[in-house]
Amino acid sequence: MKSYLRFLAAIVFLTACNQSGHQQFESANSDTAIIDGHPVWIMQGNIYEVNVRQYTAAGTFKAFEPNLDRLKEMGVQTLWFMPVNPISKVDRKGSLGSYYAVSTYMDVNPEFGSMADWKHLVALCHEKGLKVILDWVPNHTGADHYWLTKHPDFYVKDSTGKPAMAADWADTRKLNYTNHELRDTMIAQMKYWIDSTGIDGYRCDVASDVPDDFWKTCIATLRKDKNIFMLAEGDKPELNADGFDATYTWYDFNIMKAIAKGKKPAYAIDSALHRTDSLFPKNALRMFFTSNHDENSWNGADFSTMPGAIHAPFAVFTQTIVRSVPLIYSGQEEPILRAIRFFDKDTMVFDKYQRVPFFAKLLHLRSENEALAANASFTKIHTNADDKVFAYLRTMNNSKVLVVLNWSNKPVTVTLNHPQIIGNATELFTNEKLSIAKGMSLPLKAWGYKVFVY
Repeated sequence: MKSYLRFLAAIVFLTACNQSGHQQFESANSDTAIIDGHPVWIMQGNIYEVNVRQYTAAGTFKAFEPNLDRLKEMGVQTLWFMPVNPISKVDRKGSLGSYYAVSTYMDVNPEFGSMADWKHLVALCHEKGLKVILDWVPNHTGADHYWLTKHPDFYVKDSTGKPAMAADWADTRKLNYTNHELRDTMIAQMKYWIDSTGIDGYRCDVASDVPDDFWKTCIATLRKDKNIFMLAEGDKPELNADGFDATYTWYDFNIMKAIAKGKKPAYAIDSALHRTDSLFPKNALRMFFTSNHDENSWNGADFSTMPGAIHAPFAVFTQTIVRSVPLIYSGQEEPILRAIRFFDKDTMVFDKYQRVPFFAKLLHLRSENEALAANASFTKIHTNADDKVFAYLRTMNNSKVLVVLNWSNKPVTVTLNHPQIIGNATELFTNEKLSIAKGMSLPLKAWGYKVFVY
């Protein structure tokens, strides 16, 4: 581990040297400062999703703690922990059940450890400069949550008068948000985890299925005491308007997958970016990803949706595109090239860390260079091969980053004509220094990518 950390520290040092002259974002970090309605610390931040159950052989908070230094060195800033609550046993799926069928919101799953263990983990993350957001399941509970007997009116009823399951998830029961006591109770219990354990925000499961007026009240209430970051699992503009900082880019991701399969041209992503610009609030942040727990377990991301060399140019996109708060899922840095089981123990093995240098370059550039802030400007750069290549310029103040991505399985020589690209730059991954001129030709291999930092 020590040799690994020395190796990674060297990468970080070289990246920092390449970015001399750029103010590091962390120096402006503040727990109370806000930019465009969002915590300042997320604007050049990122998210790493932690699947505690599968992360180590023990599957506990304590067993996860030794990974914090490694993740910090890679450039991870915000850790999103999948739900830590106890899991219902009634209608349980598999041997351990779904994280998202909780039996109580106020306790910790003993599979992971104790409440004291969780508080120690959060405190340790903060000590190391990491933020923590907790996965919360507000749309439904598990099938034996104590509310089912104590507060049966907290639940939607089916045609027989019994608590209805949410969607087609047999291990869940749907909550009834017409009940104002439920609303108050849910907000109070969310507030508990902020006040008592120190978390920095929430990722809210199936947020689109919970009423918008609840979210407006809930988020405003939670923010009275702390400048929290709120991420909604949902891809609709109303969620950002409700107060969520960031929403999922499902629409964009589906287009990315189609491009990766050769079913759509590179410029198809324009429609996704235009959709966000035209429908979402002007300050809306969007979480871009190439995988997450759902996409990995059920749809084969990223090892199947973007296999082999195909993954890298799409990962670069998620880290550098406008409005993005990029996500890395547990094991992508290894990479774990299989679907991780959802309801049973299925330990990930970390030993190669093959993508760590790649992610470290991107994560540190993002934190150090304000041109990659979520609210930095975006200009598409048209090329002679827009069907294969997606190129764009990110700028803020005196910082500028040019990204050129070959989203095709053929080598291509790209001609770049936009006047704003002119200048001296260093390529992030090769450290090559060059003078970029209008009309210059740039060769790219199949699924190749270049990130030029001015």
